[in-house]
Amino acid sequence: MRCALYQHIQYPRCLLAVTLCLTGLMTAGAQASPSTAFSTPQPFEAQYRLKVDGWPSATITHHLSQEESHWRSDMRFSIAVISGEERSRFSVADDATRALLYNSRYSLFGIGNDYQLKEEQLTTLDRQTALFDLSRRAGKENCIEAAPCDLRFLDHEGEEEHYRYYMDSQSPISVPAGEFDALNVVMLNAEKSDSELHLSFHPDWPGLVLSAEYFKDGERETQIALTEFSPSGGVTP
Repeated sequence: MRCALYQHIQYPRCLLAVTLCLTGLMTAGAQASPSTAFSTPQPFEAQYRLKVDGWPSATITHHLSQEESHWRSDMRFSIAVISGEERSRFSVADDATRALLYNSRYSLFGIGNDYQLKEEQLTTLDRQTALFDLSRRAGKENCIEAAPCDLRFLDHEGEEEHYRYYMDSQSPISVPAGEFDALNVVMLNAEKSDSELHLSFHPDWPGLVLSAEYFKDGERETQIALTEFSPSGGVTP
Protein backbone atom coordinates (compact mmCIF):
# COMPACT_ATOMS: atom_id res chain seq x y z
CA MET A 1 0.00 0.00 0.00
CA ARG A 2 2.79 2.43 0.84
CA CYS A 3 4.39 1.98 -2.58
CA ALA A 4 1.13 2.64 -4.43
CA LEU A 5 0.32 5.69 -2.35
CA TYR A 6 3.89 6.95 -2.59
CA GLN A 7 3.82 6.71 -6.38
CA HIS A 8 0.66 8.75 -6.63
CA ILE A 9 1.60 11.45 -4.16
CA GLN A 10 5.19 11.91 -4.95
CA TYR A 11 5.10 12.75 -8.43
CA PRO A 12 3.70 16.03 -8.01
CA ARG A 13 4.99 15.43 -5.88
CA CYS A 14 2.64 15.90 -8.38
CA LEU A 15 3.52 17.74 -6.14
CA LEU A 16 4.39 17.06 -5.38
CA ALA A 17 4.05 16.01 -7.06
CA VAL A 18 2.61 14.98 -8.29
CA THR A 19 3.91 15.62 -8.13
CA LEU A 20 2.22 14.66 -8.85
CA CYS A 21 7.28 15.34 -12.04
CA LEU A 22 12.35 16.84 -16.46
CA THR A 23 15.70 17.17 -18.30
CA GLY A 24 18.82 17.61 -19.98
CA LEU A 25 17.74 20.38 -18.84
CA MET A 26 14.87 18.11 -18.67
CA THR A 27 13.41 18.08 -22.07
CA ALA A 28 14.97 16.40 -25.03
CA GLY A 29 13.55 17.40 -28.36
CA ALA A 30 11.69 20.44 -27.03
CA GLN A 31 12.87 23.86 -28.10
CA ALA A 32 11.78 27.17 -26.67
CA SER A 33 11.37 30.19 -28.88
CA PRO A 34 14.40 32.52 -28.62
CA SER A 35 12.01 35.45 -28.15
CA THR A 36 10.08 33.80 -25.32
CA ALA A 37 11.18 34.85 -21.84
CA PHE A 38 10.93 32.32 -19.04
CA SER A 39 9.09 33.46 -15.91
CA THR A 40 11.31 34.72 -13.10
CA PRO A 41 11.18 32.61 -9.91
CA GLN A 42 9.37 34.19 -6.96
CA PRO A 43 9.24 32.84 -3.40
CA PHE A 44 5.91 31.63 -2.07
CA GLU A 45 4.13 29.38 0.40
CA ALA A 46 1.25 27.15 -0.67
CA GLN A 47 -1.01 24.43 0.64
CA TYR A 48 -2.75 21.72 -1.35
CA ARG A 49 -5.58 19.35 -0.52
CA LEU A 50 -4.65 15.77 -1.34
CA LYS A 51 -7.28 13.13 -2.07
CA VAL A 52 -6.34 9.50 -2.64
CA ASP A 53 -9.01 6.84 -3.23
CA GLY A 54 -9.57 4.85 -0.06
CA TRP A 55 -7.76 7.32 2.22
CA PRO A 56 -8.81 10.42 4.20
CA SER A 57 -7.94 13.76 2.63
CA ALA A 58 -4.67 15.36 3.69
CA THR A 59 -2.70 18.60 3.36
CA ILE A 60 0.52 19.12 1.41
CA THR A 61 2.64 22.17 2.25
CA HIS A 62 4.95 23.67 -0.36
CA HIS A 63 7.56 26.38 0.15
CA LEU A 64 9.73 27.91 -2.56
CA SER A 65 12.43 30.18 -1.17
CA GLN A 66 15.66 31.82 -2.28
CA GLU A 67 18.86 31.17 -0.33
CA GLU A 68 21.75 33.33 -1.52
CA SER A 69 22.55 32.17 -5.06
CA HIS A 70 20.20 29.19 -5.17
CA TRP A 71 16.56 28.24 -4.70
CA ARG A 72 14.98 25.68 -2.42
CA SER A 73 11.74 23.76 -2.95
CA ASP A 74 10.26 21.99 0.09
CA MET A 75 7.14 19.77 0.01
CA ARG A 76 5.68 17.83 2.94
CA PHE A 77 2.59 15.68 3.48
CA SER A 78 1.03 13.42 6.08
CA ILE A 79 -1.90 11.08 5.51
CA ALA A 80 -3.07 8.49 8.04
CA VAL A 81 0.03 6.47 9.01
CA ILE A 82 2.17 7.74 6.13
CA SER A 83 4.27 10.90 6.01
CA GLY A 84 6.91 12.23 3.68
CA GLU A 85 8.91 15.22 2.55
CA GLU A 86 11.11 16.20 -0.36
CA ARG A 87 13.59 19.07 -0.53
CA SER A 88 15.69 20.21 -3.44
CA ARG A 89 18.21 22.97 -4.04
CA PHE A 90 18.84 24.30 -7.51
CA SER A 91 20.17 27.30 -9.39
CA VAL A 92 18.44 29.21 -12.17
CA ALA A 93 20.14 31.14 -14.98
CA ASP A 94 17.94 32.43 -17.81
CA ASP A 95 16.27 29.30 -19.22
CA ALA A 96 18.61 26.82 -17.50
CA THR A 97 17.87 25.04 -14.22
CA ARG A 98 20.64 23.11 -12.45
CA ALA A 99 20.01 20.62 -9.65
CA LEU A 100 22.39 20.95 -6.68
CA LEU A 101 21.04 18.74 -3.88
CA TYR A 102 18.01 16.55 -3.23
CA ASN A 103 16.78 15.09 0.07
CA SER A 104 13.69 13.04 0.86
CA ARG A 105 12.24 11.14 3.80
CA TYR A 106 9.27 8.76 3.94
CA SER A 107 7.74 6.99 6.92
CA LEU A 108 5.10 4.30 7.50
CA PHE A 109 4.02 3.75 11.11
CA GLY A 110 7.06 5.80 12.12
CA ILE A 111 9.49 3.55 10.26
CA GLY A 112 11.02 4.77 7.03
CA ASN A 113 14.04 5.78 5.00
CA ASP A 114 16.04 8.89 4.16
CA TYR A 115 17.48 9.50 0.69
CA GLN A 116 19.95 12.03 -0.67
CA LEU A 117 21.32 12.84 -4.11
CA LYS A 118 24.35 15.14 -4.21
CA GLU A 119 25.30 17.34 -7.14
CA GLU A 120 27.72 14.80 -8.61
CA GLN A 121 24.93 12.18 -8.58
CA LEU A 122 22.40 14.45 -10.25
CA THR A 123 23.13 13.57 -13.87
CA THR A 124 19.81 15.21 -14.71
CA LEU A 125 17.21 17.02 -12.61
CA ASP A 126 15.68 15.46 -9.52
CA ARG A 127 11.89 15.37 -9.61
CA GLN A 128 11.35 18.38 -7.32
CA THR A 129 13.62 20.56 -9.44
CA ALA A 130 12.13 19.02 -12.58
CA LEU A 131 8.63 19.99 -11.49
CA PHE A 132 9.78 23.60 -11.10
CA ASP A 133 11.56 23.53 -14.45
CA LEU A 134 8.56 22.07 -16.23
CA SER A 135 6.32 24.80 -14.87
CA ARG A 136 8.63 27.44 -16.43
CA ARG A 137 8.80 25.68 -19.77
CA ALA A 138 5.11 24.82 -20.15
CA GLY A 139 3.60 26.75 -23.03
CA LYS A 140 6.97 27.96 -24.28
CA GLU A 141 7.94 24.85 -26.24
CA ASN A 142 6.46 23.07 -29.22
CA CYS A 143 5.07 20.15 -27.23
CA ILE A 144 1.71 19.04 -28.63
CA GLU A 145 -0.34 15.86 -28.31
CA ALA A 146 0.70 14.65 -31.78
CA ALA A 147 4.37 15.29 -30.98
CA PRO A 148 4.95 15.28 -27.20
CA CYS A 149 8.29 16.18 -25.68
CA ASP A 150 10.49 13.78 -23.71
CA LEU A 151 10.73 14.27 -19.99
CA ARG A 152 13.38 12.56 -17.85
CA PHE A 153 14.23 12.99 -14.18
CA LEU A 154 15.72 11.09 -11.25
CA ASP A 155 13.54 9.54 -8.56
CA HIS A 156 14.45 9.49 -4.85
CA GLU A 157 16.89 6.60 -5.38
CA GLY A 158 18.61 8.18 -8.36
CA GLU A 159 16.87 6.01 -10.96
CA GLU A 160 15.87 7.74 -14.18
CA GLU A 161 12.18 7.94 -15.02
CA HIS A 162 10.93 8.65 -18.53
CA TYR A 163 7.75 10.53 -19.39
CA ARG A 164 6.34 12.42 -22.34
CA TYR A 165 4.35 15.61 -22.01
CA TYR A 166 2.40 18.09 -24.05
CA MET A 167 0.54 21.36 -23.57
CA ASP A 168 -3.17 20.55 -23.42
CA SER A 169 -4.59 24.07 -23.08
CA GLN A 170 -4.05 27.51 -21.63
CA SER A 171 -7.23 28.47 -19.84
CA PRO A 172 -8.36 29.50 -16.34
CA ILE A 173 -9.27 26.88 -13.74
CA SER A 174 -11.10 27.09 -10.42
CA VAL A 175 -9.60 25.54 -7.28
CA PRO A 176 -10.43 26.05 -3.58
CA ALA A 177 -7.94 28.96 -3.44
CA GLY A 178 -9.76 30.78 -6.25
CA GLU A 179 -9.77 31.11 -10.03
CA PHE A 180 -6.41 31.40 -11.80
CA ASP A 181 -4.97 31.54 -15.29
CA ALA A 182 -3.43 28.14 -15.93
CA LEU A 183 -1.06 26.23 -18.18
CA ASN A 184 -2.60 22.77 -18.43
CA VAL A 185 -0.14 19.96 -19.16
CA VAL A 186 -0.60 16.22 -19.69
CA MET A 187 2.23 13.84 -18.73
CA LEU A 188 2.35 10.28 -20.04
CA ASN A 189 4.50 7.51 -18.62
CA ALA A 190 6.65 6.33 -21.53
CA GLU A 191 6.67 2.78 -20.14
CA LYS A 192 3.11 2.51 -18.81
CA SER A 193 0.40 3.42 -21.29
CA ASP A 194 -2.38 2.94 -18.73
CA SER A 195 -1.49 5.99 -16.62
CA GLU A 196 -1.27 9.74 -17.10
CA LEU A 197 -0.90 12.85 -14.99
CA HIS A 198 -2.71 16.13 -15.60
CA LEU A 199 -0.97 19.20 -14.16
CA SER A 200 -2.03 22.85 -14.08
CA PHE A 201 0.61 25.52 -13.40
CA HIS A 202 0.29 29.25 -12.85
CA PRO A 203 2.05 31.03 -15.77
CA ASP A 204 3.61 33.74 -13.56
CA TRP A 205 4.66 31.73 -10.50
CA PRO A 206 7.16 28.99 -11.44
CA GLY A 207 6.76 25.91 -9.27
CA LEU A 208 3.22 26.74 -8.15
CA VAL A 209 0.91 23.83 -8.92
CA LEU A 210 -2.77 24.77 -9.15
CA SER A 211 -4.10 21.26 -9.70
CA ALA A 212 -2.83 17.74 -10.32
CA GLU A 213 -4.77 14.58 -11.16
CA TYR A 214 -3.43 11.06 -11.59
CA PHE A 215 -5.41 8.69 -13.82
CA LYS A 216 -4.97 4.96 -14.26
CA ASP A 217 -7.00 2.99 -16.79
CA GLY A 218 -9.09 6.12 -17.28
CA GLU A 219 -10.05 6.34 -13.59
CA ARG A 220 -8.88 9.20 -11.39
CA GLU A 221 -7.07 7.81 -8.35
CA THR A 222 -5.36 10.86 -6.90
CA GLN A 223 -6.21 14.56 -6.89
CA ILE A 224 -4.35 17.61 -5.60
CA ALA A 225 -5.81 21.14 -5.54
CA LEU A 226 -4.43 24.46 -4.32
CA THR A 227 -6.21 25.62 -1.14
CA GLU A 228 -3.96 28.44 0.08
CA PHE A 229 -1.37 30.65 -1.58
CA SER A 230 0.85 33.29 0.02
CA PRO A 231 3.46 35.11 -2.05
CA SER A 232 6.52 36.22 -0.12
CA GLY A 233 6.88 39.94 -0.66
CA GLY A 234 4.69 39.93 -3.76
CA VAL A 235 1.07 40.34 -4.79
CA THR A 236 -1.34 37.40 -5.02
CA PRO A 237 -2.19 36.75 -8.69
